Amino acid sequence: MSKQEELVKALSELTVLEMAELKTALEEKWGVKASAAAVAQAPAAAAGPAVEEATDFQITLTEVPADKKIGAIKIVRELTGLGLKEAKDLVDGAPKVVKESAPKAEADEIKAKFEAVGAKVSLKAV
Repeated sequence: MSKQEELVKALSELTVLEMAELKTALEEKWGVKASAAAVAQAPAAAAGPAVEEATDFQITLTEVPADKKIGAIKIVRELTGLGLKEAKDLVDGAPKVVKESAPKAEADEIKAKFEAVGAKVSLKAV
């Protein structure tokens, strides 16, 4: 197995939170800011004006049924690292922003987690 295949396999096993921590660590180590938009815009700028597709999304917890709050609190704690009281306050105060910015794939994954426990989430391009 090549180094690239091993790396792809290892990265595929990371959780969303671990992936975010890895991104931050690489940004600090290399002294850069990872931005899919910047990478995508460079070739587009050379080719001329084009329609931009949103790459980052704000995730807002919009509604949580009373009988589904425990599951939503667990997800909020997993995503944010908040304590139990803070996570409960966030869920009770819905609609609330859970994550300010996340790539499309991560945002879809987070939305699916909340929907699996019965909560409603909205994604807004940022």
